[in-house]
Formats: sequence, C-alpha cells, structure tokens
Amino acid sequence: MPRRFKITVIGAGNVGATAAHWAAARELGDVVLLDIAEGIPQGKGLDLYEASPVYGFDSRITGTNDYADSADSDVVIITAGLARKPGMSRDDLLAKNAGIVGGCAKSAAEKSPNAVIVVVSNPLDAMCHVALKASGFPKNRVVGMAGILDTARYRAFLAEAANVSVKDIQAMVLGGHGDTMVPIVSTTNVSGVPITTLIPQDKLDAIVERTRKGGIEIVNHLKTGSAYYAPSAGAVQMAEAILKDQRRVLPCTALCEGEFGIKGLYVGVPVILGKNGVETIIDMPLDDQEKKDLANSAAAVQGLVDTLAKL
Repeated sequence: MPRRFKITVIGAGNVGATAAHWAAARELGDVVLLDIAEGIPQGKGLDLYEASPVYGFDSRITGTNDYADSADSDVVIITAGLARKPGMSRDDLLAKNAGIVGGCAKSAAEKSPNAVIVVVSNPLDAMCHVALKASGFPKNRVVGMAGILDTARYRAFLAEAANVSVKDIQAMVLGGHGDTMVPIVSTTNVSGVPITTLIPQDKLDAIVERTRKGGIEIVNHLKTGSAYYAPSAGAVQMAEAILKDQRRVLPCTALCEGEFGIKGLYVGVPVILGKNGVETIIDMPLDDQEKKDLANSAAAVQGLVDTLAKL
C-alpha cells in the first residue's frame, strides 16, 4: 500500500487552521497541525477531522505541540508568527517573527530533512531568508507564498471590473510582498485578450494600487486580525503542486541568483513548482517600467534583509 503524503502546518491560528482545512478537504495527504499553544491544535485538528464524514474526505488530521509528530513530512507550511494590526507595517514584524520562523524552520528540518518548506509568515520575503538559514536546506526547497496571494487579489479585482470569470484572467504579480509589489500589466489578459482592451487605463491604475494595498484593506476591515482564507489557499495550491509534481507555473518567492538582475535575494518571481520545490525560475520579459519597478521592489526587500542581518 503506497504511503500517504504528509503535510505539516506550523501555527494553528486562522491562516494555519484554514490551510489544514483546505489541504484535508483536497485530500492531499495526512495533515499535522502544530502549535506551541497547548490544546489549540488538538482541538482544531479534532474538529476538522470530525468534519471528514460530512464532506467525505479521508485525510487524517493530528493536532500537536510536539515536532516529533511532524516527522517525515513532505511539505511543511510555516504560518507561525504575529499578525499585523492596524497601523502596523509588515516591516514592524521583522524582529519578532524572525525568531519565531527561525525556530520553526530549524525544528521542522530536523524532523523532516527531505521536506519542502513553504513560508507564509510576514514579512514574507525576509522570513524566507530566515527559514533558508535556519533549515540548512538548499534554496529550491525553501519557497515563499506571496505572489500567488497578490496575484489572486489582482485577478479578483480585474474580473470584477471587467465583469468576467476569474478563471479566465491570466496575470502575475511579482516583487516583494508589500507596497512595492509589481502587477505585470503588460502580459495580463483574459483568455488571450489584452486586459487594456476591456478595462480603461485609469481603472487599471486603480486596481494596481488596490492590489498593492490588498492586505491592509482587509486588516482595516477586520480591526483585530488579517487575511487568512486567500493566504492559506495560496499555500495549499503550492503544496499540491509540490506533492503531485504538477510543475505549475506560479508566482512564488524564490531565491534569485541573477534572474531579473537580482542576486542573492528572495523575491516574487515566476517559477515552475514541482516535487523538488522550485524547479526553475522563469526570467520572463518585462517592459521598461516593470523592470524599474521590480528593481525598486527588490531594493525594498534588500533593506529588510540588511536590517535582519543587524538583529
């Protein structure tokens, strides 16, 4: 009997618990929900498992405080860390979350040396650097979920404005996961039709800006929390691509070594995602403004990394 895949989600807050939900419901494998808070992962894990007869999924869900239960995971999704509050930038989270993510990555890597780590914790680009160093993994097996979320928001706003199905919007958002992200308008289309044919430039400009502020828009609505449905869905889409070796072309935060003129830095770029994590970074053509914007975004990420080095 073939072995089931195993997915560990570290952090049983809204993002982590919802990621466990998506992964179990899609029957990607058995799910371990891990958190330092006693009782929280156990309770949420049991509750989710008790939903399996209703929706008919056969994934086993284990809630735990012990990394031993995560042993031999195929994918580890790190969501642990402090969430943003109103008035708090992603940069404000840097020092506190670096300690949390580093500890999670180190412990997970010790128990699952062949796993692919998917980082969701913010500030995401910087946390990928932390996870890479703490895990000791090769760069292809530490990848961040950012571009998928940013692109999902962009696609949702475009579909709404053009009054078309979200399924038919092809688009990518690259760069750092923050205010400097770069929606690639030049290649955005609706089933091959350039987006500029369907949406006037002023509305496109507004959608680009709304995409960049997408996270804080939700924070401002919620007051005491941040987004979790879309971020967790993005992480699970990545896990599925890895586990099933789908070789999906997705915008993910990957360590660039010269691609797009960026070297030694985790930035959102198009990748082929498969069983080895980041199989390839696709150095796609950009127009002059997009190249400039991506360089600016990379510089912002470099600033975070430089700050990180001083902590």
